[in-house]
Amino acid sequence: DYVEAVKWYRKAAEQGHASAQYNLGNMYRTGEGVPQDYVEAVKWYRKAAEQGHASAQYNLGNMYRTGEGVPQDDVEAVKWYRKAAEQGYASAQYNLGLMYDNGEGVPEDDAEAVKWWSKAAEQGHAAAQYNLGSMYDNGEGVPEDDAEAYAWWNVAEAGGHKSAQKNRDIIKRNLTPTQLERGQALAKEIFERIQKRNE
Repeated sequence: DYVEAVKWYRKAAEQGHASAQYNLGNMYRTGEGVPQDYVEAVKWYRKAAEQGHASAQYNLGNMYRTGEGVPQDDVEAVKWYRKAAEQGYASAQYNLGLMYDNGEGVPEDDAEAVKWWSKAAEQGHAAAQYNLGSMYDNGEGVPEDDAEAYAWWNVAEAGGHKSAQKNRDIIKRNLTPTQLERGQALAKEIFERIQKRNE
């Protein structure tokens, strides 16, 4: 019962509980149990975010990036993504990588994009893995390395990223048998590292 949930979230949120503030923000963002209200969502996300709640920081970053409930502001989006990313929040790391890749709210910096995508990719974030493969394929922010690109696309495909298989199969045709063997060994190593981390 969403209406009942909102009632209890509000009681706890008004007492300063960050998780309740975050949950109340979600209810306002989605319009569950209350009329949808982005300004109210931002209010509650901000209260939780300022207490260090990583999911709230990430969602507040999204609100600034899209201009929902606040004026669109990439610099503010980067600020909140960074706070969540520094706490290890994979989706925030991925979005921060995008901001650096596109030069939104920060100067364009391929090496910084790679840094943040690597952190998200190591947590199993398939889109970050896919983007890392592209960076290695094009030599952007890292030395060009087709075997490394193959490895990341192979792992991303295993994680469910739809475009990764196509890219992996295209680059595979250009690899020598030694490069392919190295790419597959790298993919296995990455995959096992991610599995171990998620145990």
